[in-house]
Amino acid sequence: MAEAEQFNVGGLRVHWQPNQKFKTTTIVLHIKAPLEAKTAAPRTLLAHVLQSGTASFPSRRKIRHFLDDLYGASFYADVGKKGENHVISFVMEVASEKYLRNESPLVPKALEFLLSVIQKPYFVEGGFSEAIVKEEKQALSQRIRNIADEKTRYANIRLLEEMCADEPFGLHPFGSVEEVEAIDPSVLYETYEHMRAYDQFDLLVTGPGSKEEIEGVLQSAAKELKDSEIIKAEPTENKIPSQVNEVVERQPIQQAKLHLGFRLPYTVDADEYTSVLVTNGILGAYPHSKLFVNVREKESLAYYAASRFEPYKGILFAMAGIAPEQYDKAVTIIKEQVEALKRGDISDEELSTTKQMLKNQILEQMDSARGAIEMSYQNVLSDKKRTSEDRLREVEAVDKEMVISIAKTIQLDTIYLLTTEEETA
Repeated sequence: MAEAEQFNVGGLRVHWQPNQKFKTTTIVLHIKAPLEAKTAAPRTLLAHVLQSGTASFPSRRKIRHFLDDLYGASFYADVGKKGENHVISFVMEVASEKYLRNESPLVPKALEFLLSVIQKPYFVEGGFSEAIVKEEKQALSQRIRNIADEKTRYANIRLLEEMCADEPFGLHPFGSVEEVEAIDPSVLYETYEHMRAYDQFDLLVTGPGSKEEIEGVLQSAAKELKDSEIIKAEPTENKIPSQVNEVVERQPIQQAKLHLGFRLPYTVDADEYTSVLVTNGILGAYPHSKLFVNVREKESLAYYAASRFEPYKGILFAMAGIAPEQYDKAVTIIKEQVEALKRGDISDEELSTTKQMLKNQILEQMDSARGAIEMSYQNVLSDKKRTSEDRLREVEAVDKEMVISIAKTIQLDTIYLLTTEEETA
């Protein structure tokens, strides 16, 4: 991954990453603020209202027509969290004119539109359209309700709510249905003004064009891209629990969802970050990993078994779909796999296969524009400058002793079980 060239235009940080192998240019505007209970729902709703209309294209239908005229360009908003940051993302992908019968550059038009989403929203009498706000509130409320139907996702959210009850990371970035329904257009306008004044804006662009294509648009928009007084999230201490918290929730389901949350003192900005990825890979990220082999295949205890590392928070999740009566046995075997790592019970094959899988993942990520942009933004958030070559070298350098060292810092915090309504024997 060639290092992205960074330059500032007013309060906007621009990250230009040319890549001639892509036939499209991908533009992502990330807008970052601290993750807070009072602002999560309004910011999420704001993202969807902003994508519904601009001053020039005041409806989703007119935006679709504009995108069609750009040879089927795509545009959407996304909302998530990166550690204890709430991140709104506007994503645009547009074909390169060199692959079309079109001599007119499309990227400047796409970028101009994307900036107008923030700078020139569709306002009615100085505020957001009540009709659009009402429609987007209904859609967002339904999305939040739908989470309860996806039981694996729901269980992971509930684990975090319990595990990080006193930390921003325990919050869902969408907020609650009640919080969404309480928002009126005036609150939304205040949220918009606050975002413009205090959030960190990062524009990431990758594709086959030239930097000059975007510079002209950025310079003409510079007067609107004022320096803002950035409010940064204050990281909370990753507290080690005095005792493991066990939570059991019952619903009318057949397959139980078992999620364990572990803490460890490393995040994406740590020198040990790559060693953590390898450790997680050996534990449960791949089909050859200990959880998959020992919990699912050998003991036939789980319909699925895996682990995942949250790089911006320093939390490791182990997850399994189990028969309700297998709860105690499954917890025991999952804990045993972590203890095996701490003892150094790691074969050369487990280590080498994991490292190869991780390197393949990095290469695959770099083969997609969104993957390359995600890596660039990770560098921005971690204040690191890891190229793909750096990442591959770091993976290759991880040895067994480094994995053991990481494993010894892993501590179980919370066990969450979503199970049937009937007590099992």
